[in-house]
Amino acid sequence: MIKMTMFLKRHPDLTHEAFVRHHIDTHGPLFRSIPEAEAHVLRYIQTHPTAPPADTVPQADYDGTAELWFDSPEGMQAVLHSETYRNTVFPDEKTFLDHDNTLILVGEQIEIIEDKS
Repeated sequence: MIKMTMFLKRHPDLTHEAFVRHHIDTHGPLFRSIPEAEAHVLRYIQTHPTAPPADTVPQADYDGTAELWFDSPEGMQAVLHSETYRNTVFPDEKTFLDHDNTLILVGEQIEIIEDKS
């Protein structure tokens, strides 16, 4: 399994609220429509900041994160090189993301405390 975590910055022409709405209502469904995602994406989570309780932790200056778990490096490549990603999903990213200031980290996830649900 391989995980891609993206720290997202919104396109400068968008408000944070418009960014969040587009990320959830438009981009998420577009990504889900990639046929290769059905076979290779194990999980996809979007997170958007909320105000933490006072004096808890400082907030980073990002508009959200996206976390994607792929079954393998080859699966990640299949999704990100797919026709649907290249022709539909990636062009949509250009409308709401500031790609130059978005950070991407790809690696293997090590579970320290297991999911108890």
